[in-house]
Formats: sequence, C-alpha cells, structure tokens
Amino acid sequence: MTEQIDPTDARQGRKGTRVFTVLTVSLALMVVAWFIFELIWK
Repeated sequence: MTEQIDPTDARQGRKGTRVFTVLTVSLALMVVAWFIFELIWK
C-alpha cells in the first residue's frame, strides 16, 4: 500500500507570503521608476 502523507507536508513550496511580498515590492518599485521617468522626460 502507499504511504499516506499529510497534504501540508506534501506541498513543495511554502505559503504564499513571500511571493506576495516580492510582487508588492516590485510593483512599488515600478511605480516609483515610472514617476521618475515621467519627471525627467517632460
């Protein structure tokens, strides 16, 4: 028979908090870069 594994232990990655943080920070940096670009090229 096959071994029963807890679904939480079977996950290959951690919970999505780190991914959410990376996406939020990258979006904020993109907005800042966009404003700087707009200020320089006007």
